[in-house]
Amino acid sequence: MAKMENQIGARLRKLRVDSGRSLASVAEAVGISSSALSQIETGAMQPSVNRLIEIVAVIGVSVSAIFDDHEVLHPKAIDPGSSEPIPGVRVSVVEEDIATLGQGVVYRSLTPVRLSGIDLFETIYPPGSSSSIDGAMLVHAGYEMGAVTEGTLRFEFTEGSIDLSPGGSLAFWATRPHRVVNETSRRATAIWLTLRDLAAEPVPIDGD
Repeated sequence: MAKMENQIGARLRKLRVDSGRSLASVAEAVGISSSALSQIETGAMQPSVNRLIEIVAVIGVSVSAIFDDHEVLHPKAIDPGSSEPIPGVRVSVVEEDIATLGQGVVYRSLTPVRLSGIDLFETIYPPGSSSSIDGAMLVHAGYEMGAVTEGTLRFEFTEGSIDLSPGGSLAFWATRPHRVVNETSRRATAIWLTLRDLAAEPVPIDGD
C-alpha cells in the first residue's frame, strides 16, 4: 500500500458522501468554509491533526477509517504488504498506512486490521510542529494513552502543560481540551492508544 500524503482527501470525501452529509453541512459543523473543506478533499491542503479528528467526528467515523477501504484509494489493487502467514495472524509491513498531515505531522496505523472502538497509532512530529496550526485545543470522545519513544513532546491542557521524553507516558479523557507540540529542533515520536467506546474511567491497579 502506498503512503497516503495525497489520498487523505479522497478518503475523507468518500466517507462524507457515504454518510449522506453535504460538503457545506460538514464544513459548517467543523467551523471552516466549504472552500477550505473542498481543498482538503481534493488534496490541495493537508488537514492538521485537530482538523482531521474534527472532520471524522462530524462524519461519525474514527480516525482509523481513513486507512480502511483500500479499494477507494487503489482501485482493483491487492495490498501487497498485508498477509496472513499463519492462519488468524494478520501482518503488515512497517511502511504501510502512513498519512502525512499539516506541518508534516505523520500518522501511522499500527493495526493491520480494524478493531471496533480501538485506535492504535504512531505519530511523528517534525521540529516546531503541533497538532493544531492556530493553537486550538482538541476535544473528542474516548480515553487516550500516549508514550513518547523519541525526542520530546509538550502536552498542553487548559490547566497547564507536561513535557515528556522517551519512556514518559500519560493517560487522560480525550474530552479534556488538549494539544501536542514539538518545540524542539529534533523530531519527536509517540505511540497512541485511543479507547473510543470506554464508558468509565479506568481504575488504576496498585502494585504489590
